[in-house]
Amino acid sequence: MSARLPSQERLEQIVQHILEVAVDLGATAAEAGVSCDQGLSVTVRMGEVETLEYHRDQGLGVSVYFGHRKGSASTSDLSEAAVRETVQAACDIARYTGEDACAGLAPADRMAREIPDLDLYHPWALTAEEGIDIARRCEDIARAQDPRIHNSEGATLSTHEGLRVYGNTHGFLGGYPSTRHSLSCSVLAEQDGQMQRDYWYTVARAPEDLQSPEDVGRIAAERTVHRLGARRIATCQAPVLFAPEVATGLFRSFVAAIRGGNLYRRSSFLLDKLGEPIFPAFLHIEEQPHLPRGLGSAPFDSEGVATQRRALVEGGVLRGYVLDSYSACRLGMETTGNAGGVHNLRVQPGEEDLPALLRRMGTGLLVTELMGQGVNLVTGDYSRGAAGFWIENGEVAHPVHEITIAGNLARMFLDIEAVGADVDTRGNIHTGSVLVREMTIAGD
Repeated sequence: MSARLPSQERLEQIVQHILEVAVDLGATAAEAGVSCDQGLSVTVRMGEVETLEYHRDQGLGVSVYFGHRKGSASTSDLSEAAVRETVQAACDIARYTGEDACAGLAPADRMAREIPDLDLYHPWALTAEEGIDIARRCEDIARAQDPRIHNSEGATLSTHEGLRVYGNTHGFLGGYPSTRHSLSCSVLAEQDGQMQRDYWYTVARAPEDLQSPEDVGRIAAERTVHRLGARRIATCQAPVLFAPEVATGLFRSFVAAIRGGNLYRRSSFLLDKLGEPIFPAFLHIEEQPHLPRGLGSAPFDSEGVATQRRALVEGGVLRGYVLDSYSACRLGMETTGNAGGVHNLRVQPGEEDLPALLRRMGTGLLVTELMGQGVNLVTGDYSRGAAGFWIENGEVAHPVHEITIAGNLARMFLDIEAVGADVDTRGNIHTGSVLVREMTIAGD
């Protein structure tokens, strides 16, 4: 991509102007964010270019406060006239909204004082032709791995860069550029009239940190072929080992259950569990927002609050919630710097790799894919469609599909027997495989 993002200085000027207009129109406080993004996405399927997309977006959002009355508005037009109209619209809304004692900016003393360089910006000067070549190489390798691979959902290469600046009337004004690049591949195989599909992907801030197209294609093909011959199993109670790429979902549910909005609405199965053991004593979970090149790294949250390294779970005990300033106020607590979400949640790994965990499990289910959204955060009830492999004597016996695994998250968390050393860092939650003592497996 040859086009360049606007300078950070330019976006800071726009944010400062928005805040000045808001104050001129009578707002007692205001906050605003301006962003510009651009990217390229290429999909090749069966050797042919299926999609080629280039996008470039910009926008601004502003929230104003008249005492404890709030109004918000947004636009994709960054012209001076559009800025004034948008701020005016936000002010008009605020004058008619009801009072909310918790409406307002995050506390001034929690604003980030320094903005460390977290090495998040690595633009990829990639032409469309180069992107097509990379995606095609990836898919070609996958399709050539095994004669049973007969079809493909394609290989997709995406590259993105963006810049966001946030400011508020506390005097905070800051921003930083970031990039995110990814390559994925999904293929289909057939044997004895049965078809199976699987995929693999790589994602990173810097292009040199991506797995090679050949590796992505090879792994996608191997995973697909290994699923051939899958069958259902009889309904039973058995240990379940979640592979790293699906184990992240367990901790995503954990984060949702300790998120401020669910807590103050009293719609979480972890309500009032602060200071209590919710995991086994060996388990530790930490937020690490300042990891260089981390996919979840950020020097401040979306309210300007400084992010900081902190423990959410120590020795199995819940030590912290995930709060923005509004939910913190509703709970009578302080913001944890999580407006917009968590930043690099790391589940401390154990020393055993996946084969060692299979041997420890002995007989049970290795889950490599989950389907559906069967998680009830109010009760903790958990029920998901699943696929993977049946394990006997620590070895793969055969692939499994068309089953459901069920339990309750409160019990499942306490029943975690081990976290593997095979940590998946391709996202905002870093964890290895997770072995749960027992779940219900519904099959034939």
